[in-house]
Amino acid sequence: MARKPRIHLSGGLYHVIFRGNGGQPVFLSDEDRYRFQLLLQEGTCRFGYRVYAFCLMTNHIHLALQVAEIPLSRSMQNLSFRFTRWINWRQKRTGHLFQGRYKAVLVDSDSYLLELIRYIHLNPVRAGMVKDPVNYPWSSHKAYLGKETLPCMTIDSLLIHFGKTLEEARQNYHGFVLDGLGEERRPEFHGAGADTRLLGDDHFLEKCLSDSEKLPMRLTPQIFVDAVCRCYEISETELKSPSQCRNLSEARAVVGWLAQKFDCVTLSEVGAFVNRDVGSISSAVRRLSNRMSGVPELAERVRLLEAELGKLVILEA
Repeated sequence: MARKPRIHLSGGLYHVIFRGNGGQPVFLSDEDRYRFQLLLQEGTCRFGYRVYAFCLMTNHIHLALQVAEIPLSRSMQNLSFRFTRWINWRQKRTGHLFQGRYKAVLVDSDSYLLELIRYIHLNPVRAGMVKDPVNYPWSSHKAYLGKETLPCMTIDSLLIHFGKTLEEARQNYHGFVLDGLGEERRPEFHGAGADTRLLGDDHFLEKCLSDSEKLPMRLTPQIFVDAVCRCYEISETELKSPSQCRNLSEARAVVGWLAQKFDCVTLSEVGAFVNRDVGSISSAVRRLSNRMSGVPELAERVRLLEAELGKLVILEA
């Protein structure tokens, strides 16, 4: 059975979980953890989301994020891609770091925001790694207590729920977290409800499903290739052939240009798909961009392809 499409709700709060591929570690050093926090911080500027909590475990990651207008899928694909690239570069390897696509549960913030923050910060306690979450260095818990400064975090808007002064709020927040020390795993935060994408009452579910935007499928190299082959009236076999004829070379460059434009497929993926190295594809895309400024017919052809792909309404699997 096909998965239900992700739900994008502007202003929505999501519990996001990344898991290591095959249960393997996600972080291999403290430098990796600092890098992930940096990428998370950069995402707050680039994609406009707010980070309310995070916990970096050995083989998985918990995040509590509130999105703006840009869908969660776009920012999380960027985050996972850039961090995977970092790890692969550091380890001199290739391949996947994360297990499939990330898990995301859209949570009713009015009812569950505070509980979700506590649940995330207590993850190392439930795992038996520490007895007090303040002793775990790789979560946002200490930032709420004023013991650490994390530029990526949105903290003040949550602390106001705990007191009128900063000192009072931190003290009450700390007590709130400690009250949950005996809390076990809560399946609802992992998508165990009637609709695994949502956590809230019937009114919240109805509102999300009526107000949400349908997200387009993550475009793949195959989708780009199919569209370009139709436009250039060539076969996929011809596109992948060693031939350097101008028509085929241009078509390959267009595939790469479109992949960059939609920011969901890397040039490395494109190169592997059309049997070219990433350097060749990158150079071809640059040449194509220069030619488009002086060849109106070429620019119009690429523009029409971009419009065609942008109108896809197939839902994300």
